[in-house]
Amino acid sequence: MKETLLSLEHLSIDYKVKGGYLSAVNDVNMDIREGEIFAVVGESGCGKSTVAHSIMRLLSGGNAKISGSIRFGGRELTACPEKEMEAIRGREIGMIFQNPLDSLNPVYTVGAQVSEAIMLDRVEKQEAMKRAIRLFQDVKMPDAEERAASFPHELSGGMRQRVMIAMMLSRDPRLLIADEPTTALDVTIEAQILEIIKELKETHNTAILLITHNFGLVAEAADKIAVMYAGEVVESGDVFEIFEAPMHPYTRLLMQALPRSTKREGRLQTIDGSVPRILDKKPGCRFANRCPCAEERCRNETPEETAVSETHRCRCFLVPPGQPSGRKGT
Repeated sequence: MKETLLSLEHLSIDYKVKGGYLSAVNDVNMDIREGEIFAVVGESGCGKSTVAHSIMRLLSGGNAKISGSIRFGGRELTACPEKEMEAIRGREIGMIFQNPLDSLNPVYTVGAQVSEAIMLDRVEKQEAMKRAIRLFQDVKMPDAEERAASFPHELSGGMRQRVMIAMMLSRDPRLLIADEPTTALDVTIEAQILEIIKELKETHNTAILLITHNFGLVAEAADKIAVMYAGEVVESGDVFEIFEAPMHPYTRLLMQALPRSTKREGRLQTIDGSVPRILDKKPGCRFANRCPCAEERCRNETPEETAVSETHRCRCFLVPPGQPSGRKGT
């Protein structure tokens, strides 16, 4: 079995706001192994990107209160000095942000920006540009040498996403965080980007944290999955097991919202309401006000994470009692 590369234990993130603290992430546990694609799925506002930014120590504003543990390669990232984190970012952990146009500098060619990342490892400028072009070829960029001389605004969304992937691969990171890497791309380009991500796992043994709201993407690429709702992981485990036997009502509703193959199967399922803003941590399940299975207990008691099997955990009273998750509180 491959070693655990990244481990989040009882991670909670609260933002100071007017009137108290906003609970953005609550008691999140995840283990990502080398060469594994781990997908985090959920609606907008459920805390997926906040988890990703906390791993990179990129939470802005300075008003975030973080508790719990983020261990990467045996190091506790929450306790790392900023200078050490600067060395880890890019070199050991790379991140593809949601909008590649916002992440690229509009006044430099994409080749220059990728080669600049390579030169951080003391590579000569000409050699760095050659490597950048080879990386563009690796990510299936057509006419790679010509595209290297292009500016970001001259490229399509799919091309810019390839540039970002090439930039993150330029320093051969052990973990790549892909935050909604196919958002706003058409299905053809989405399939191509997905194929690139799967090849990274095979050829570079890169661990990939895939953040998405697209269950179809998860089914195609992921090994493990964590379903998030209102800052909490409500269900996690092996992707095949969860797709075959989802336990949490939220997971079931999300899967019922997937497009059907024929119109005869009826209208898509919708989930009434929206993800709540948790300003006061009270007992109770955070999904209770939208859950079709909710009982009085769900509104007054907080369900603990329990084990459905060795590779499947769920935070719901529907899971039979007496099956501890194996996670000890801090």
